[in-house]
Amino acid sequence: MKIIAALAIASTALAVAAPAAAHDRAKRISAVYDDSNPHYLDYKTDISEAKRELRKDLARADDAGDRMDAWHEYRREIADARYDFQKEMAERGVVVSRRGLVSVGE
Repeated sequence: MKIIAALAIASTALAVAAPAAAHDRAKRISAVYDDSNPHYLDYKTDISEAKRELRKDLARADDAGDRMDAWHEYRREIADARYDFQKEMAERGVVVSRRGLVSVGE
């Protein structure tokens, strides 16, 4: 009888803790793309800078080769910004995929 009571108490505790853990995990995931995350702010700033540079480079471009170079540089800067963001988040136990999907390590 004591074993059954102990199992009932343990299962109740797990049932209460599971939604709380899921809520905490969801909260951590939503905070990845939030302005309270300094790494996300850095990422957004890098993207903004890359766009400004692209506009300037395209405005100065004299021929198709210059435009191609500007677009290649833009893509490299975007890829670098994405890599840096993913690396920073991974160091904190949050894996951000290329499609923007997030998983949080426990």
